[in-house]
Amino acid sequence: MTGSFGLIRTPRIYFGAGESRKLPGVLRSQGSNILVITGGRSFLDNKGVTDLMSLLDQEKFTLYHERIGNEPSPEDVDMLASRYRNLELQAVVAIGGGSVMDTGKAVSAMLPLESSVREYLEGVGAKSHPGVKRFFVAIPTTSGTGSETTANAVLSGSDTRGGFKRSLRHENLVPDIALVDPVLTVGCPRYTTAASGMDAFTQLMESYLSLKSGPLTDSLALDGIRHIHHNLVEACNDGQNLGAREGMAYAALLSGITLANAGLGLIHGFASSLGAIFDIPHGVICGTMMGTVNRFNIRALLDKKIRDKSTEKYVCLGKIFSGREDKEYDWYMRFVADYLDELTNELGLARLGEYHVQSTDLEKIASATDHKANPVIFEREQLVEMLRARM
Repeated sequence: MTGSFGLIRTPRIYFGAGESRKLPGVLRSQGSNILVITGGRSFLDNKGVTDLMSLLDQEKFTLYHERIGNEPSPEDVDMLASRYRNLELQAVVAIGGGSVMDTGKAVSAMLPLESSVREYLEGVGAKSHPGVKRFFVAIPTTSGTGSETTANAVLSGSDTRGGFKRSLRHENLVPDIALVDPVLTVGCPRYTTAASGMDAFTQLMESYLSLKSGPLTDSLALDGIRHIHHNLVEACNDGQNLGAREGMAYAALLSGITLANAGLGLIHGFASSLGAIFDIPHGVICGTMMGTVNRFNIRALLDKKIRDKSTEKYVCLGKIFSGREDKEYDWYMRFVADYLDELTNELGLARLGEYHVQSTDLEKIASATDHKANPVIFEREQLVEMLRARM
């Protein structure tokens, strides 16, 4: 039986090499006053992006250009929304990585409103966003967060309780158009490719293993996982390989769809609690914790000695990663843990201590870490043990 499931709306997606050049035609139906948000240094280093900006100039759009070189804060979003609220913008275009996507999505959502975005952040503000926004186009230049297909924007800030990473969320905030052009990712540096790729990998695996997953998200997640398996290392080692870049862009796109519908697990719980306190790139946290968390999951499932749904899913992953069909179920599960550890080492992902996380911080981090959709629920002491293993 298939069972019941739902699916959150997705953008109108254009995927493939050169598809970003559809941008002028996409915008022409909206108007001529356009806010474009890009990254900082990455904008200057990416010829595909500068060519795209030149194309918009040639089409006689009135362009306003803002850059953001950090994970967006509520103050960043409020400043940009205030600056452009009365300029009769017809569209917002975000061209960049996950932080740029989140900034553009949040600014688009706050331009029609007068209040601060803080008032609408989950767990911070008391208001629900009404779902109004300016026409929003998302054009990713990294293959990681899948934000081009999601309905939330993650903002980082602080309040009286300390640091936070919280979402502005409404189903209507899904981008109107996603132009996913692998050519724009070709110039992405190796380490960024590795960290963002591991973010997408984590999102696909966690949504596949999530207790809230369903048959549709499972099929999409497995397709994305296969593309990660075949393309991530090659994209890191040969950034000019357009085939590998295309495979990673496709996997990241799918990861946004699956996480939005199936949720995530413990690794992203750590990413939220760690990212609220320490200035660690989101993809680095996901990548560095991936092998350790999955090893703990697998060990706990094997200790139960029951072949439940989560066990069967790990077996399926073990068959994909190993390419073998002749082993016992426990061999496949252990293979997954070893495979992820080896991948983490091969990609050279940093440990937490390199970002000044100390042993005295681990209890606080564990206390703030949520993992309700994870296939295994752990005690705080076990969460601390996982963190210590990646110090």
